[in-house]
Amino acid sequence: MSITRARGTSRPLGLEAPTVAEAFQLTAQAHAERPALRLKDDAFSMTWAEYAGKVRDVAAGLAALGLEPGSTMAIMLTNRPEFHFFDAAAMHLAATPFSIYNTYAPEQIQYQVNDAGARILVTEKAFLERARAVEGLDQIVVVDADNLDDALTIADVEAEGDPEFDFEAAWRAISPYDYLTLIYTSGTTGPPKGVQLTHANLTSAVRGFDEVIAFPDDGRVVSWLPMAHIAERACSHYLPMMLGFTTTCCPDPRQVVGYLPEVRPTWFFAVPRIFEKLKAAIEAGIAAERDETKRQATQWALDVGLRKVRAEQAGEEVCEELAGEYAQADELVLSKIRARLGLDQIESINVGAAPTPREVIEFFHAIGIPLAELWGMSETTGYGACNPPDRIKIGTVGPPAPGCEIKLADDGEVLMRGPMVTPGYRNQPDMTREAIDDEGWLHTGDVGEFDEDGYLKIVDRKKELIINAAGKNMSPANIEAKVKAASPLIGQAIAIGDARPYNVALITLDPDVAPGFAAQHGIGASLEALAEHPAVLEEVQRGIDAANEQLARVEQIKRFKVLQAEWQPGGDELTPTMKLKRKPIHGKYKPEIEALYAE
Repeated sequence: MSITRARGTSRPLGLEAPTVAEAFQLTAQAHAERPALRLKDDAFSMTWAEYAGKVRDVAAGLAALGLEPGSTMAIMLTNRPEFHFFDAAAMHLAATPFSIYNTYAPEQIQYQVNDAGARILVTEKAFLERARAVEGLDQIVVVDADNLDDALTIADVEAEGDPEFDFEAAWRAISPYDYLTLIYTSGTTGPPKGVQLTHANLTSAVRGFDEVIAFPDDGRVVSWLPMAHIAERACSHYLPMMLGFTTTCCPDPRQVVGYLPEVRPTWFFAVPRIFEKLKAAIEAGIAAERDETKRQATQWALDVGLRKVRAEQAGEEVCEELAGEYAQADELVLSKIRARLGLDQIESINVGAAPTPREVIEFFHAIGIPLAELWGMSETTGYGACNPPDRIKIGTVGPPAPGCEIKLADDGEVLMRGPMVTPGYRNQPDMTREAIDDEGWLHTGDVGEFDEDGYLKIVDRKKELIINAAGKNMSPANIEAKVKAASPLIGQAIAIGDARPYNVALITLDPDVAPGFAAQHGIGASLEALAEHPAVLEEVQRGIDAANEQLARVEQIKRFKVLQAEWQPGGDELTPTMKLKRKPIHGKYKPEIEALYAE
């Protein structure tokens, strides 16, 4: 699918702005009556003009409360409209708002508030008890309360504002090199580091992405990942400011799939697990279809789509017969699947943050959804490499995106340089010097390789590679992706084998799939019962066997343990963005790991 802006459509004014605040103002003027923020089914809706007015009022109030240029403000909210106008209001004051994962414990919140030097925390009633435990704050603002003795409401903030406050002078004084936000890394190897991003970092990244993707003028996105993550902050907060998108807020990330048919997004970004679960759900629906004719027709259409995708990926010309068969399959079946998913108006759709199994991406291409991997980091404003929508190479994250340089060090580490790279970590000059060398190259910690067309493939994190007892290097993330894709019953998997003779895995069950599996087999639905039941172990073993068929012998999982636990984002085992906390897992489950090798 080739993505180009409609002929005669001019480049959005916001793309030319030197700061995100100016981009916001230009967009609000150009699209005053277009919806900017909304909830599902229009339970709440706010136009760009109304959004701009709310930002002005909240900014005046925050200024009266002492938020000034260079100061910071913490935000701990679910994905809701109030996040957007509080963050935008602080930004217009040349302050630096940042978001805290709402799964964090009080001591983790305290660490980030202290590190950033924030004196104001914006939150909601569900998190108020933890907010009250934070020391050193001057004000707590609660966005969903009417009257509180020890915190301010939105009305209180707005009432503080000076009618004579010069809002326009405040945002016009912002420099492109002022800090726009802090993105705290998810802390898989220690306390999170505050990645400082400037207005210039963000505007250069958005311009570059727009060159690759050519975003539609009237775009629609769903906000559902944590706003403390650079991907969500860029996708549903900053990009709309520069491009005029409409953002629909999804407060519960588990409900995001249900939002798609209502929103019909034009651009959608998700982590691999979402697409793995969507694929599994579609396949389960096909298998459960009682009408044999319908089931066979759907399977035929998918098979035709896969033949077409594999021919294209192999660089072969799609013959006239296959093209005609695919057109028929699309009209009769595939277009209807896309419509049911709510992805029938997608112009670009991306996946990132972890490896995505090839068969998952192939599946979506087969049904006419051009899923493409991209790669970026907090330190690069989420920017780096991106598959062009009309030249997607499955198994890669694409070529270096416009405006940045990417090269490989002698050991394969990916190095990146460009205007979207952070100036450094907050209060961490030594770590900044360690990460960014004297020539401006960011040492990303990822290991990669380029193919003959200049497309980048990410192998794994440099520090997470498994080196077994025989000295063989392998990627645990690649092994884990294969395992999770092999059975819908497998929720999380961690491959273990460093300095060991063979690889083993700890497995958790998918909390959405396990109850249905239990009902189908007439067994108790408790994790304790499921983790040890022969039917569960048989299905997990089937998945392991299927994954092993796609892995080199040295990579294969020889033994596994199904845990009586559910790993939650932000818990002991997973970061809020669902990355594995490998070292804590190794410590917490040491007896289970040792037993797998002892046996």
